[in-house]
Amino acid sequence: MLEAETRERETGIVSVPLHALPQRLPPAATVDRGLADAAVARRLFVLLPFAMIVGLIGYAALPFEPAPQALAMLGTVALLPVMLLWRSPGLPLAGILIAAWAGFCLLPLHGLWFGTTMLTRPAYGLYQGRVDEIVSATDESRRIVVSGFIPLADDRPVDIARARLVVPPEPPLAPGDIIRANIRLAPVPGPILPGAFDGQFHAYFAGIGAYGNVTSDFALVSTGGPDPTRAVEGLRMAIGSRIDAVLDGPSAAIGRAMVVGDQSAIDDATRDVMAAAGLAHIYSISGLHLSIVAGGMFFLLRLLLASIPAIATSWPVKKIAAVGGILAAAGYLLLAGGLANVPALRSTIMLGLIFGAVLAGRRALTMRNVAIAALAIIVIDPASVFRASFQLSFAAVVALIGIYEMPHRQPDRDRSWGRRLWATIWATALTSLIAGTATLLFSAYHFQQTAPLGVLGNVLVLPVVSLVIMPFAVLSVLAMPFGVEAPFVMAMGWGIDRMVDGAALVAFWSAGLTGNPLLTGLALIIGLVALAWFAFLNSWWRLLGPALALPLILLVGLDQRPDLLIADTTQAVALRTEAGLGLITGRTGSFATDVWSEHYQEPIAPVAEGARCDSLGCIATTGRFSVAVVRNAAAFAEDCGLHALVVARIRAPETCAGSQVIDADALAEGGVHWLRWNAAAARFDIRTAIPNLTRPWRVVPR
Repeated sequence: MLEAETRERETGIVSVPLHALPQRLPPAATVDRGLADAAVARRLFVLLPFAMIVGLIGYAALPFEPAPQALAMLGTVALLPVMLLWRSPGLPLAGILIAAWAGFCLLPLHGLWFGTTMLTRPAYGLYQGRVDEIVSATDESRRIVVSGFIPLADDRPVDIARARLVVPPEPPLAPGDIIRANIRLAPVPGPILPGAFDGQFHAYFAGIGAYGNVTSDFALVSTGGPDPTRAVEGLRMAIGSRIDAVLDGPSAAIGRAMVVGDQSAIDDATRDVMAAAGLAHIYSISGLHLSIVAGGMFFLLRLLLASIPAIATSWPVKKIAAVGGILAAAGYLLLAGGLANVPALRSTIMLGLIFGAVLAGRRALTMRNVAIAALAIIVIDPASVFRASFQLSFAAVVALIGIYEMPHRQPDRDRSWGRRLWATIWATALTSLIAGTATLLFSAYHFQQTAPLGVLGNVLVLPVVSLVIMPFAVLSVLAMPFGVEAPFVMAMGWGIDRMVDGAALVAFWSAGLTGNPLLTGLALIIGLVALAWFAFLNSWWRLLGPALALPLILLVGLDQRPDLLIADTTQAVALRTEAGLGLITGRTGSFATDVWSEHYQEPIAPVAEGARCDSLGCIATTGRFSVAVVRNAAAFAEDCGLHALVVARIRAPETCAGSQVIDADALAEGGVHWLRWNAAAARFDIRTAIPNLTRPWRVVPR
């Protein structure tokens, strides 16, 4: 094997598996042979994270919480195939089944270890608590996570593990500090739309049972003792302050985000421009930044040690440089927020595997290493599988490694600078194209936004990021202990300004080109299966999965737009007419209406066409149906049975028949309601943002 790899490097030709060569076989036969060859080559291991993800999805989709006895029984059933197939060729397939069962059990286990009771009704009072984490900080406020709430007066105790609070910018805080303040705690809100980001789900598994804010008398009671977390947080805040002292505006905000992982100061206008240019990933510390820092440290250490003859001939220079790369990645992870920054943690694990392969003399960039990194993240934080960051980065890495594994010719060593420059530009464009294509489905689902010129944006900006921003960011941090960081921070800021200029240019060119795809959760399942197919096969047939996924998604994965949206916690009721979305009740600018408008990429008018209101309620009539929004109980007698739908923020009487009814109880249980008129049935099809209240992360109304 080693001789073959050496021969490949010397000749510049990567060997091509026999099944990858053109053969006179029917397509079905070559696909079957590709699957068989992948199985023989122990590629089934790369399917383990996909199997665990299937198990996680299965648990989250249950309409009820399974009993521990049922989980144990399911595990016993899953172990039977392993026992029956022990020492047989079918054992790896049984391992896939065990991985799916393990994924199914991961979330309830994490809930047992890290979950919390969810606050069900608001609480007010004077409380004392311990600062666990500084999430973000700006000149106006800070977001922190606090635990151990103790009521200091006759206020109601709160049975929650932790809460996320918005607090004033002063006094300075660090993990371990004890604070006291008059605090308003509120239940964690549910999804703002069916299938949207579920704050209750993610808060529960993070141990956060409530959101809140300080109303008055915020004070630091005592500072925490010596603690590594406290020291790291102090270092992060100090570095952020040094950057703010030199830069201002978007440059300071993005610089702080790229160095210490704090994105709180980036304004919405900058975020929109970067997203439209396909560059939103730039200011989120992940694989790009860690690869530049750790890879740069590896390259410099190896160059330095190799330039000293005595060391180059007697020391394992490459392995020492790999250790330096691991330490650089670990240090950057600490600055980026540590284990709480899941994208950075994911990338650090991957880099650790790559440099570990260098230490072991093994091939570094393999799909097996991707699978190991994914398995580690899934075990550490299984809830992250349902977040956009995991899905985007996982899809991008699988795609890039998969293309890297394809048969290709190694570049010639003797190349001119012009050819090297062109090769670099081409590699950047190709990498961006592959990653952008792989993540298109997931970004369209989560953000309803695509960046059609994202490849161009990355080609323009990534050289600045790689050659200016990140190198000078590292130099500025290294220079801070000596107080001479200003020139390096200014150089980093210049690079950030050029990056934003490039993003603005690409966003301008992209105006009018962005689509508005609305996808269902089924589209993500199809994408997951296609990604698993792509990862499993190691021949050109791996492209068949993504190719078939596209028409299948267009056939069954596209979502419909609602005819009516009803908010649960505000008065907003939005109706679709021929003029577009408009409000029957509520006001524009509220959180619900802003999210709806952003999700469906269309404005919401202050008043819906055909809507009229009086002291008892509002009526809206379209050519297909009519809707009554009841404000006063006296309106039920007139509206029930007369309109297709009756909406009320109070409890509707049982005698309200002849109309579909959504009242206070329905809104408390289901959250935001999505409705679409079914002309054949002459009634509304209804989806609720909260499918049921039987899961431990749900806020059950009292």
